[in-house]
Amino acid sequence: MKTFEIDATNQTLGRLASKIAFVLRGKDKPSFSPEVLPEIQVLVLNPKKVRFTGSKFNTKTYYHYSGYHSGIRARKLSELWETRPTHVIKECVYRMLPKNRTRDKIIKNLKFAK
Repeated sequence: MKTFEIDATNQTLGRLASKIAFVLRGKDKPSFSPEVLPEIQVLVLNPKKVRFTGSKFNTKTYYHYSGYHSGIRARKLSELWETRPTHVIKECVYRMLPKNRTRDKIIKNLKFAK
């Protein structure tokens, strides 16, 4: 399995996630086929140095619904970034991948450097 390294220093979250999703799917290869899982692993370096534009850092809200009555939880991006910055990047990339059964298999190839 080949490893592709991406440095997240001073990159905006959306553009970084878009680049990661593009490489994880294998779209940068001339032999791209949507039904074939690529043998590539993406390693994100310096994930804590991602940059946010505008007022997103203080206003963006992430929701999680457990499925139970009144089971919706909301957390601001600033709160989530302090505790789990890699989770924010992973969630952003996850939502950019195709919504089918290969998505869970593809996201396993995303790793973060300490």
